[in-house]
Amino acid sequence: MAKNVIWTVVFSFVAAVLQSTLLRRLALFRAVPDLALCIVVYSAYVNGVMTGQLSGFFSGILIDFISAAPLGLNPLIRTLAGALAGFMKGTFFLGAVFLPMVLCAAATLLKAAVLFVLHLLFGGAVPSYSLVSPLLWAELCLNTFLAPFLFFLLKRFMPLLSGQRTYDAAS
Repeated sequence: MAKNVIWTVVFSFVAAVLQSTLLRRLALFRAVPDLALCIVVYSAYVNGVMTGQLSGFFSGILIDFISAAPLGLNPLIRTLAGALAGFMKGTFFLGAVFLPMVLCAAATLLKAAVLFVLHLLFGGAVPSYSLVSPLLWAELCLNTFLAPFLFFLLKRFMPLLSGQRTYDAAS
């Protein structure tokens, strides 16, 4: 499990750096897809609740250090998303298109809901999405659209991101 968490955190950190640099220039309505969140969701769905929580927490800590978000905000969101996606392990077949889209869309909406509640509790200290602004809806569309492609790519790294082993026919 430790190997899965470490590799998920590494992949999430690389995705977060990519989001904040290259993808920022390709933003749609200033929205950038949250690839790091989708990576945590993938790992949690494949490995279960504990791996999802740990991956979400540690990747969130690293993302907090490279972002201007209040310390602890990203770990909270990603731990919740990882836990909820981990509860789904084994309940559905990880299809090529529909389930990745649903999982990433749900994680994005969870992120928006948590930010909204925290914004109500702490005011201006925590940024929130506006329902009338296209930012939330653009990010939701980007995460949903890119999820099948990202999950397809992450399946190529299955030996690193899950406890499952791939066996060679010659073994």
